[in-house]
Amino acid sequence: MTKWTLNQIPDQTGRVAIVTGANTGIGFETAAALAAKNAQVVLACRNQQKAEDAVDRIRARTPEAELSFIPFDLASLHSIKEFAETFRSDKERLDLLINNAGLMVPPFGHTEDGFELQFGCNHLGHFALTGRLVDLLQATPQARVVTVSSLTHRMGAMDFDNLNAEKGYKKMSAYGQSKLANLLFTFELQRRLENAGSDVVATAAHPGWTGTDLQRHTLLIEFFGSLAQGPARGALPTLRAAVDPEARGGDYFGPRGLFELRGLPKKVGTTQAAKNEVDARRLWRLSEDLTGVSFLSKDNMSA
Repeated sequence: MTKWTLNQIPDQTGRVAIVTGANTGIGFETAAALAAKNAQVVLACRNQQKAEDAVDRIRARTPEAELSFIPFDLASLHSIKEFAETFRSDKERLDLLINNAGLMVPPFGHTEDGFELQFGCNHLGHFALTGRLVDLLQATPQARVVTVSSLTHRMGAMDFDNLNAEKGYKKMSAYGQSKLANLLFTFELQRRLENAGSDVVATAAHPGWTGTDLQRHTLLIEFFGSLAQGPARGALPTLRAAVDPEARGGDYFGPRGLFELRGLPKKVGTTQAAKNEVDARRLWRLSEDLTGVSFLSKDNMSA
């Protein structure tokens, strides 16, 4: 398939999707596209007012959209646990978990639990969320977990001795590390799902150079903003990773244009660092220890 657009999204009637960070940017466009195809979409967002505004904007496009909002803060393991419990009390299935929300090069800071903000939110928060919902995913036929990474993973390196910036904070290096962690997590998740005999599929995507609120802490948007593609186009790799019937576990999608910056989505490659299984296993064990959420391990094959 040479071109993949919103027209290729299959009907999602009866399916339930969670989109983290669905109030803005590619998360909003992802939620809107799934709702337009009849999915029940749960917006997992920190700010209630912005989430409600997003619901209104989606319903302006698709009046019959099935939408709900559950408070969700990636920077709080307690909030993540509460979100999962609330979701379970209302839904009996989970077809799509789209780990989209994140931070990009903010000033140095910590999550509620003491983790460096980018590593804590971009990786550990979504690791914990996936773990708390994995049994529901496994109980849903043909479920998928999609984690949004970035081209910046290519400049990332796992510094296991400085994950919380104890030895210094370089915001772009920390961002690249968190996005590399997203891919290590995706590929290790797929391996562990296969080992568990599960048909849940783990995929990943990146939006290329897309103009969103994510870049609000950078100067790049001021210089290159006019070259960026819009969020609707930037959401297409995520959507393809989520619903393309031909996608397989471990597939990674990004724009097909020059340097993967713009264009319709296609399957793309990663750095060798993202394929490092030793680092992936180490990251998984460390993530379990830090979050207190253990799943798909030899001694604990469920959340």
